[in-house]
Amino acid sequence: MIRDAVTFEVFRNAVTGIADEMAITILRTAHSQLVASSMDFSAALCDAGGRVIAQANTLPLHLGSIPGAMEAIFDEFGGRIRPGDIYLLNDPSLGGMHLPDIFAVAPVFGEGVLLGFSVTVVNHTDVGGWAAGSMAVQSTSIFAEGVQIPPSRLVDAGTVNDTFLRLILRNVREPELLRGDLESQLAACHTGAEGLRALAARHGVVRLNELIDELLDYSETLLRAALAEAVPGTYEFTDHIDDDGLGSGPIPLCVKATLSDSRIEFDFTGSSPQVDSALNATAPFTRSAAYAALQGMLAADIPANSGFYRPFSFVIPEASILNGRRPAARGARGLVGFRLVDAVLGALAPVFPTRVPAAGDGGPDGIAIGFVGPDGESFVLWDPLSGAWGARPDRDGVDGISSLGANLTNTPVEELETSGHIRIDGYGYLPDSGGAGRWRGGLATFRDMTLLAPEASVQIRSDRRKFLPYGLNGGAQGTPSLNVLDPDGDGERLLESKPHFVMTAGTRHRHVTAGGGGHGLPFERDPEHVLEDVLDGKVTHAGAELDYGVVITADGVIDTDATAELRDGTPHHHSRRGLVR
Repeated sequence: MIRDAVTFEVFRNAVTGIADEMAITILRTAHSQLVASSMDFSAALCDAGGRVIAQANTLPLHLGSIPGAMEAIFDEFGGRIRPGDIYLLNDPSLGGMHLPDIFAVAPVFGEGVLLGFSVTVVNHTDVGGWAAGSMAVQSTSIFAEGVQIPPSRLVDAGTVNDTFLRLILRNVREPELLRGDLESQLAACHTGAEGLRALAARHGVVRLNELIDELLDYSETLLRAALAEAVPGTYEFTDHIDDDGLGSGPIPLCVKATLSDSRIEFDFTGSSPQVDSALNATAPFTRSAAYAALQGMLAADIPANSGFYRPFSFVIPEASILNGRRPAARGARGLVGFRLVDAVLGALAPVFPTRVPAAGDGGPDGIAIGFVGPDGESFVLWDPLSGAWGARPDRDGVDGISSLGANLTNTPVEELETSGHIRIDGYGYLPDSGGAGRWRGGLATFRDMTLLAPEASVQIRSDRRKFLPYGLNGGAQGTPSLNVLDPDGDGERLLESKPHFVMTAGTRHRHVTAGGGGHGLPFERDPEHVLEDVLDGKVTHAGAELDYGVVITADGVIDTDATAELRDGTPHHHSRRGLVR
């Protein structure tokens, strides 16, 4: 119950502002391109019991995993938490997600009382292992993926454990880059601690805890009210990952969503057993995908915190791809999270038909390029490329945007080229790549790269080659992703969706993300919208006729008679299953 609405609203915005200030601290101080430009990090505030009270506007799939990390911290350090401590972890079996995501957790004390915790999560460029970037799909054991950090005390009552830090840095390819990004995390933790202490000084510790309880109850109440609007029942959906990168597939992800009494249960029974490659996720990460799907689908004014999590319950099979068992590799588990978001939304589309979009590109594709200089120094370049959202129930999909579960940004061409190791020859959208519908899916994004360095190893994590982004309400599927070596050349070679290969100087590579699915029958699309797409270069003249039944003359005018003739009869929907080139 909210005692003072004005004070509560000021507090609600204050804690969210502190979390966002933590994120801005990382953004402004991080050293790596993956963090500072692609924004692959997260930040949150927790109370003294480890409950999430506010989170920054960063990666949803990170943030929903924080409760699991806090549980691991309490298991290891409960009763021994002191002012000036900072804890690290990345072990997926002990509160982590995959090894590159390192959690930094700082307890916050005020007047000798534990007020809460500042938490940051950063996807570090490299944490060791056999492949540059530490996320190779082909890894078959976590022991091949890099340095494993169980819940550990990096800073003990204000004193840094230099031996521990040197041990971590010795095991990674770019130690100073990791050090810089880690210091950025710690600076953000300090920012969060100062903000939380200021709130305690303003309200007093007792009232602060009351306001936190009110905030969590508020989120729970809003979510339950939204769920109460849905028709009770059980809704099922199955989506697939094409393959595991080692030749096995398809990989089903099964969702059964049951809504009743303002609660929602997700049962993932029937999903694939854990796989031999690095696609395996953790149970907290699986829960996080469900939280992200609901948070993104429902009204944005529901604060994302532990109160939001209360109406959820889960059935996640042990030793499945959604809950892998050690020593399963986990480096590429992000793909599972993105596909789970699609599967959860697919299950809920009949429940919330005015809110759920068609499937997007399947999540940012991860492209890691590793170099070794003449002096033996290693360098890793990341290009997490985002494509498009699927069409929404009342408008087109968004082009050039990250998946709902990721919230990343595409790296500027200039930054990719700064190292001097690669040249970007092309970057943009591909016409006719959005799934046709009354509302068109977002377009596929492509990036053409030429290697300038003598040699580089390349690891790519992509998908949606065989199981295309689904359309809704009669909308067509999106188009497939693509990897090509030496495109349009004599040696052109189509690569699989999750390759690991070596490039030499002068070799060219083209990567294409999947295009988003369409929503509604294509022949019901307003011809004027089709004309706008043709004039904008998003749809070709041939695509307008084939997909939408709209004939546009060479001088950019709709031929109404020819269009009426094409559209006469039963509207159809066409899926461009061929590879977009």
